[in-house]
Amino acid sequence: MKRHHPGLSWPRADPDERTACHFCDAVQPAPRLREGEVARCGNCDEVLYQNRPRSLSRATGFALAAVVFTILAHSFPFLTMQAASERTELGLVAAAEALFADGDPLLALLSVLFTIVAPTLLTAGLLYLVMPLIYGRALPGATAIARLIQRSEPWSMLEVFLLGFIVSLLKLGHLAEIEFHIGLWALVALVVCLAGAMGGIDRRELWDRLEIARMSGPDTKPEPAAE
Repeated sequence: MKRHHPGLSWPRADPDERTACHFCDAVQPAPRLREGEVARCGNCDEVLYQNRPRSLSRATGFALAAVVFTILAHSFPFLTMQAASERTELGLVAAAEALFADGDPLLALLSVLFTIVAPTLLTAGLLYLVMPLIYGRALPGATAIARLIQRSEPWSMLEVFLLGFIVSLLKLGHLAEIEFHIGLWALVALVVCLAGAMGGIDRRELWDRLEIARMSGPDTKPEPAAE
């Protein structure tokens, strides 16, 4: 039989807890859900929130996988282009260096910020925030990290970079011989893992669990939840 620490049940066991439907604005009670259940609006039947199965573990797993693929994406080039006697290797860092060498330092800086720094901080912040919550803990600064993650998520533009990269390949495919490398597949996997980590846990659930962990205090010793 699975054993759950009472502090990890969700939403909080508050009889006065209420929620508003994002579609029709109807205010109604927010009942506690079992794992896998969905709460729907009694007025318009829209989804209010849901207790996704093993949400914390899924988010942690995707974030850990994103760390591995980030290392691979930065360690190997995306592709090699061979045109006549010229051979060029392209990667995230190499692309920024090429922009800087061509006299576009601002564009090179933005490329580094949006495709390297922002995704790395997003992944690290997710691990710092979500992993302790599996055990009902909230590390120092967890609330600030959660806010930072929500604000920085739109600035992680790996998928935009990847889309532009694919469009460029379509244009360059008939001009040069192209050979793909590990870095490209690692980047694709990284985009998928980041999307899975961010989408794996409901934001209402995340904030509620974070509040529960903070209220439980440092002296409580909860059992790990079967997430």
